[in-house]
Amino acid sequence: MHRVAAVIVPPVLSFDVSIPLMVFGDESRYDVRVCTARPGPVPTVGGPDVLVRDGLDAMEGAHTVLAVGSGGEAAPPEVLDALRKAAAGGARIASLCTGAFVLAQAGLLDGRRATTHWGLAADLAARFPAIDVRPDVLFVEDGGIFTSAGAAAAIDLCLHLIRLDYGAAVANAAARLAVVSPVRPGGQAQFIETPLPPERGTSLAPTRAWALEHLDRPLTLADLAGHARVSVRTLTRRFHAETGLSPLQWLLHRRVDRARELLETTELPMDQVAEKSGLGSPDSLRKHLAGRVGLTPTAYRASFTRMG
Repeated sequence: MHRVAAVIVPPVLSFDVSIPLMVFGDESRYDVRVCTARPGPVPTVGGPDVLVRDGLDAMEGAHTVLAVGSGGEAAPPEVLDALRKAAAGGARIASLCTGAFVLAQAGLLDGRRATTHWGLAADLAARFPAIDVRPDVLFVEDGGIFTSAGAAAAIDLCLHLIRLDYGAAVANAAARLAVVSPVRPGGQAQFIETPLPPERGTSLAPTRAWALEHLDRPLTLADLAGHARVSVRTLTRRFHAETGLSPLQWLLHRRVDRARELLETTELPMDQVAEKSGLGSPDSLRKHLAGRVGLTPTAYRASFTRMG
């Protein structure tokens, strides 16, 4: 059983507190403990108090420790000490949104790449110049320490951690249960000042869902635009507004994700993995997988196979 300890540092959003409980909700695989320096009612920003019963001793023996909240304010010294102890003991350390400031105060991000909500990235960089702050990514990992941007990106990071633990199939099942998109790559841009989808708020979500069901086909911009019943120009504009990616970039990410899942969960030969994921050929599969994760298909399968 993988133990996850989410340490809450006020001020915190109630939604941020719920993310670990929601995403790591598979009780057959994860034991999630929410803790704080001073157990009891914890005030949240713009929401009701959250009752946190466990103190920092819940972090002891945890495999993953998440720093949640702080809003950039000073964290209690006992929280910083507990985080340093967990990191020294080999726990996987991560932060959700402004939790990066907590890790920074503990000195765990010095000399590392890190991110936080784009609105506070400049403040993080100014206050902690030893950190290589990346304001334009969803999440980043450096030396076994993970940091994420705002709320939606925090979900992406938690799904990514599940993928590292149990593979693509389990991570995608968690995404479906939470009714969110499959794992998005951490290098994808944060949605900075992105307008809402125009034209009566029409979403391209149905077209993206359709594309996911037909990844084995050579989908074109015209195919996607035809399904959405819009022009290619409108499709491209709306796609970027909703996902931060062009349609073809988004398709490539999804094809690589599908290939990873097939490599992890099946024994299909490489030509069939390439065909079913829409990457075309084993050479194309090798190129794009190596570009994304730095491993050949054979090495990836050997490292991440999750059968049954």
